[in-house]
Amino acid sequence: MILDLIPDDCFAHILSLTSPIDAFRISFVSSIIRVSANSDHVWEKFLPSDYQDILSKLLHPLVYSSKKELFLRLCNPHLIDGGNKTFSLEKSSGKIRYVLSARELNITWAENPLFWTWKPFPASRFFEVAELRTIWWLEIQGRINSRMLSPRTVYEAYLIVKLVDRAYGLDLLPSKVSVEVGNVKSEGTAYLRQHESKKQCLETNRFSNQSEVLRSMAYRGIEERVPSKREDGWLEIELGNFYNHGGDVEVKMCLKEVTGTHLKGGLVVEGIELRPKQS
Repeated sequence: MILDLIPDDCFAHILSLTSPIDAFRISFVSSIIRVSANSDHVWEKFLPSDYQDILSKLLHPLVYSSKKELFLRLCNPHLIDGGNKTFSLEKSSGKIRYVLSARELNITWAENPLFWTWKPFPASRFFEVAELRTIWWLEIQGRINSRMLSPRTVYEAYLIVKLVDRAYGLDLLPSKVSVEVGNVKSEGTAYLRQHESKKQCLETNRFSNQSEVLRSMAYRGIEERVPSKREDGWLEIELGNFYNHGGDVEVKMCLKEVTGTHLKGGLVVEGIELRPKQS
């Protein structure tokens, strides 16, 4: 095979300019090629340039015998920064993913036990989540520096939530969602839960007519998003997307519903995920 005639170091350099999925595939061509495809030179190129700094922040140290093994281990989420974030890589591309825990977010009045409760949650990847008891002003903000993410990549931001059985007031008005990077801002609206059934809607008539009018008028002409089920059992709400040029810019993400005066409760906030947009 002509590929077997290429010097190992030269072939390894060529592979390092491709992608992890390409290196995986070509390693099955022959045993000789597999040696180059599995080399540290190739797989170190697929790791983030600051991977040593990331490893130093892991809550639990990783043991690995090669750069390929390290890459594969990092494809699973790992707690970092004292357990307040998770870090992982996409297996096919090596792009960076983060989940910011609720403790990393700015949730209005989250430290007031009358409105929010901080508690462990069995299904959460973090030590605690924020559960909304009752409030009318709902505002959740997250921030991350763009240099922590993969450059030249389109990212999507999602709020990760659950609803308890007694949740109420979350589908009367849509929330305003946004992602802001520098002077570029994308906006939209989203409901925190699917619209209620007809019977439930009749029950909500006890709320003021003002809320119903606001609901019919709110953010007219803008597509409204609804939560979707994740593989991990949580719900996610799209906040927006942005292109990361690779500079040093703060990314701001927000969900806000402060238009209505009705009370809301039963929302469990786990965090915000930033992940590369699938093409």
